[in-house]
Amino acid sequence: MKQWGTIVPIVVYWLYAGFYQLLPPLDKYRLHTRKEEEEKNSVPLVSVVKGVLFQQLVQATVAKLLFLLTSTADASGTMIQPSIPVQIVQFIVAMLVMDTCRYFVHRFMHQNKFLYRHVHSQHHGLVVPYAIVALYNHPLEGLLLDTFDWAISFLVSGMTARTAVIFFCFAVIKTVDDHCGLWLPGSIFHIFFQNNCAYHDIHQLQGTKYNYSQPFFPI
Repeated sequence: MKQWGTIVPIVVYWLYAGFYQLLPPLDKYRLHTRKEEEEKNSVPLVSVVKGVLFQQLVQATVAKLLFLLTSTADASGTMIQPSIPVQIVQFIVAMLVMDTCRYFVHRFMHQNKFLYRHVHSQHHGLVVPYAIVALYNHPLEGLLLDTFDWAISFLVSGMTARTAVIFFCFAVIKTVDDHCGLWLPGSIFHIFFQNNCAYHDIHQLQGTKYNYSQPFFPI
């Protein structure tokens, strides 16, 4: 898991985001028209892909270091894995920690004019979001908002590397879904989470005022 675990969330990101990108036209489920996307977004797709890949490289490097420093094994070298109830609790703790970190950092980046102008505005160059842009940020924001918060949630929750990989894959899927721009009927993320793509869409349009929370809870 230590060898391949850092790669799994990256693969999941591109598979899930790619699924949305390759879907046939579903205009009746779109929160915005394709014309709005073309007119309002100022960042080309190539720049988005490059930005996401760079951020994922940083995330994978930090995760690799954390897994090496925190690995636990018995005398035979087998990784010690906690019980399922313990892992569920760790998931919940990690979700709460991640949301708390992101809320305050995200809100500060909006309220501080210098940080918004020179850092966070890069993400808001995409007024009408689509799936691949979920991790498109300024490198500094990517470090603070999408890397350190993952590291802190991992350390505070006490997850093993294996549990962490599962959690981060879930967080990646949730984040991609929040940016997909499609309100698909029957989506589990729309049913179980008030913080969803419609919630985040309001933030992208009126980001200086509303909906700083992400990716799990609307509080």
